Amino acid sequence: MELQPLHTPPGFDPHTLLGPLTEALSGEGPAIAPHADPAQTFSDTLPNDDIAAVLSTSGTTGTPKQTMLSVDALAASSAATASALSAEGQWLLALPVHYVAGFQVLVRSLYAGTRPWAMPPGEPFTSSAFTSAAEELTDRVRFTSLVPTQLDRLLRDPCPATLRALKRFDAILLGGAPASNHLRSEAVKHNLNIVQTYGMSETCGGCVYNGKPLDGVSLMDDAGQLWISGPVLADGYYGDPTQTNERFVFHSGQRWFRTDDAGTLSKDGTVTVSGRLDDVILTGGVKVSASVVCAVVESLPGVHAALVAGVDSPEWGTCVAVAVAGSVEVDLIRTGVRNVLGAEAVPKVVLTVESLPCLANGKPDRQTIQALLRKSATVPTR
Repeated sequence: MELQPLHTPPGFDPHTLLGPLTEALSGEGPAIAPHADPAQTFSDTLPNDDIAAVLSTSGTTGTPKQTMLSVDALAASSAATASALSAEGQWLLALPVHYVAGFQVLVRSLYAGTRPWAMPPGEPFTSSAFTSAAEELTDRVRFTSLVPTQLDRLLRDPCPATLRALKRFDAILLGGAPASNHLRSEAVKHNLNIVQTYGMSETCGGCVYNGKPLDGVSLMDDAGQLWISGPVLADGYYGDPTQTNERFVFHSGQRWFRTDDAGTLSKDGTVTVSGRLDDVILTGGVKVSASVVCAVVESLPGVHAALVAGVDSPEWGTCVAVAVAGSVEVDLIRTGVRNVLGAEAVPKVVLTVESLPCLANGKPDRQTIQALLRKSATVPTR
């Protein structure tokens, strides 16, 4: 099957994708591959005629993979989203279209028969730009999809116009990374209808809304590792059958995707994601969960966001390090973690920044942040 690569550099008008995407979803045109990297090449043929799009994973922890999403998977995801939100409506696009969360804004709009409105292409994400774009929406029912970094910026000393725009959305999908307690509290304080989502490119984006799987989606907890099944699964990775066979597997007559995430399922089917499987830091012979430390740090006054990682240490092997966005004293961070989790979990490296470096899709740039933590690493005594 033919594949049509579509370069989406800064300043690219996402509305120009609507035509090719309509043809791809109807089967009248080739599959499309929106991509930001001008060096990206597409030379392999697609395995079947059902693929509508090839999208890159975020690459937060390594080399991005190219996921193949079928017409049926995208349609199932769109229908399940409309069911979960109890409506279809007009969407505001605030994320890059070469990542699944942004791409799905276009897909849902086409299936809903509404025209999405996009923030000015190529311009930085700011409260004023978001507010201006939101005010252009005309449909009675309105949605948008954001990552926590974006919502945090919008809720830092928001002006009345920004709050009015946010409250006008029937739902604000929030995903891509965990939302801090502080951010959730701010959203509740302003009466925003936040829908926290969990998913990835391999599941056509969010497939769990506020802890509940979308219609047709199943999850299982395999010794703490989350597996996902359902009609929203990707067909696999473009040009990489080995990775496809390793991550997409059949079990008990169903096709499943093995995630990299740790989590649990309650008796009523509620999903709780506790972090990545590789987030455990072995420091001085003691295992420390980076996600648990991060949750404690983000609960402290003045902290807007944090990222916890392990960095090499001659004394500890690996030591706990944290990058913190906000205004908070280092001693308060260390004391807060010590009081809740004990001395072993106390960050030996604390880097305060105005904001966490992010990827183009708004997720924290883990590799850049870890490099900054390594550069600033000091190892004081406990």
